[in-house]
Formats: sequence, C-alpha cells, structure tokens
Amino acid sequence: MKTINSKIQIEPYQEKYREQLLAVWEASVLATHKFLKPSDFKAIKSIVKTIDFSVFGVFCLMDGNKLLGFIGVIDAKVEMLFISPKHFGLGYGKRLMRFAMSFLNANKVDVNEQNTSAVGFYKALGFETYERTEKDDQGKDYPLLRMKLRA
Repeated sequence: MKTINSKIQIEPYQEKYREQLLAVWEASVLATHKFLKPSDFKAIKSIVKTIDFSVFGVFCLMDGNKLLGFIGVIDAKVEMLFISPKHFGLGYGKRLMRFAMSFLNANKVDVNEQNTSAVGFYKALGFETYERTEKDDQGKDYPLLRMKLRA
C-alpha cells in the first residue's frame, strides 16, 4: 500500500477551492456512480453547482493548493465524501472519515446501494445498515442504504 504524504492537510472549505471541489465531485461521481442515468447525472450536477459549501461543515483534503478530496457533514451525518479518482486507494477517504468521526461526531451516512465499493468502505469503518429505501432522496430509482456507526 502506498503511504499518505505527510504534507497533506485537512482544511475548512474556502470559496477559493470551489472550482477544484466541483471538479473532484464530478470526476469522482463519474468514476464510482456508473449506475446513474446520464440525465440524472446532469440534473444532480446542476443542483451541486448551486450548493453554498460554506454554510455547513465541509473540509478539504489539500496537498498545498491542490484539492484531493472533501467531506461534508451536517448534524453528525456524512452528506458527501468524494476523492479525486487519481487518488483512490491511498487512504484519503479513510483519513477524511476518521477526521469527521473524531472531530465532527459523524456517525451516520446514506449510500447508494449500487455503489458497492462505498458500501464496503463504510462497513469496514464500522457502519451498518439500519434502513433501506427503494428510492433516493430525490425520488429516483436508486435505492439508498442508511447506515450508522455500530455502538
């Protein structure tokens, strides 16, 4: 396994990171959400572009001025975790999750059931499914697993 560069830091979101954050989001979704219909991806992308990331707990994994990934937490729930596909498998997602669990008290997450690698990732971190929905929060046919950290 490759080691994590010690110069990489977790920093609160700043508006100057917006374009990089949106680019990481898009690349990550395209790499991991193959189950999305192209029209649904476009609709989600248009929504994500309108989000004001400064109004809730978004933290960026930075290598100098380069954004490698980010996590967003609201009310102890991970609402978003995305890593640049160029940096998959390096432990960055785990690092962001451990940060969120330790400092933001994150103990819940919703994950698309079809995103099996993400489901496995959260299970490995101690999360378990407590509810399954037939549709996502936008009413689309993408089942969600609602997961929480085992006590």
